[in-house]
Amino acid sequence: MTTVQLRDIVNDAPRAAALDIRRVPGQDRFVPSVEESLQEAVDEARAYPRIWSVYDGEQLVGFVMISDGIPAERLAADDDLIGPYYLWRLLIDKRHQHRGYGTAALNEVVGYLRARPGTDVRWTSAAQGDATPKPFYERYGFVPTGEIVNDEVVFRLDLTSSRR
Repeated sequence: MTTVQLRDIVNDAPRAAALDIRRVPGQDRFVPSVEESLQEAVDEARAYPRIWSVYDGEQLVGFVMISDGIPAERLAADDDLIGPYYLWRLLIDKRHQHRGYGTAALNEVVGYLRARPGTDVRWTSAAQGDATPKPFYERYGFVPTGEIVNDEVVFRLDLTSSRR
């Protein structure tokens, strides 16, 4: 089983390294670049972003961004936010895809959330169309809610019954 470590992006060196993560051609329709994601984290600070690089040993293999504990009053006021804990971005570098790193990164995020108070549900969303990451999330155990936010299907993962 593939294992990874999540490392906070807290200064310029890890940020610069993460900017080298590349998508497979066509993924740009579904997953913004790391640079776009980092800018969105600044622009959407109301969503309480937490940003990590994904490492296999000392090799950078991906990028993860979550909403980390959006307060209930913020969720009630902003109908375009999903949470309080939301998988905002998961991007595995094109050179490292299909090796189990996406699942391993999700396992680490779920492990992090299990230690957080009141985290019995994990949320994410995915665009619709060819090459969408929806099947990946469904294999992991996420279930579509039937809700659409920002033209994306919303998924939930019940952490109280999840095998992960």
